[in-house]
Amino acid sequence: MRYDLQIIASWIEPGAKVLDLGCGAGDLLSHLIREKGIRGSGIEIDEAKVAEGLTRGLSMVHGDINEEVRDYPDQAFDDVILSQTLQQVYDPARLIREMLRVGKRGIVSFPNFAHYGVRAQLFFKGKAPVSRELPYQWYDTPNIRVIALKDFRRFCKASGFAILHETAIRTPHHQETGRVATLFPNLLATYGIFRLGRATPPPP
Repeated sequence: MRYDLQIIASWIEPGAKVLDLGCGAGDLLSHLIREKGIRGSGIEIDEAKVAEGLTRGLSMVHGDINEEVRDYPDQAFDDVILSQTLQQVYDPARLIREMLRVGKRGIVSFPNFAHYGVRAQLFFKGKAPVSRELPYQWYDTPNIRVIALKDFRRFCKASGFAILHETAIRTPHHQETGRVATLFPNLLATYGIFRLGRATPPPP
């Protein structure tokens, strides 16, 4: 399992009720059910991945996370996860508010566009960066948001989201291995992972 998902899994309490938005084929859900006995479900827009997850016995819904999440009642989950999908979301503030409405906590992860490798490609090559974390060309990328760790912290403050915990990680060799980036995380981290609390009204 990807290193960022290992970090997320470590934040989930045994027996928790979990909703995974953009869950893919359900790798994280499957791990959490097996290792922590959670009650989990997911939403995924890729029909083939949903079919794969259903064959594994997972509870999954095929649809757009922005629309489907509205159907859940308030505080129906302990944790709502949005892993490596935020950069593809049209209205991030609205979606995170929905996450914190249906769940007690939200967990968000995304690739760090301020990583030094991304900066170097743009500076030295003068073209849109392509990396393991951002493998798309400019014309076929699903990413509509360019997010840095500093940007996300400012966004949370402006939107009234409480950051309960954050971890910046580096995955230099394999997605399954990595380490926490404690020194200059906005420059050296490949991914950011944030645990968010209940939203409060934004400052005037």
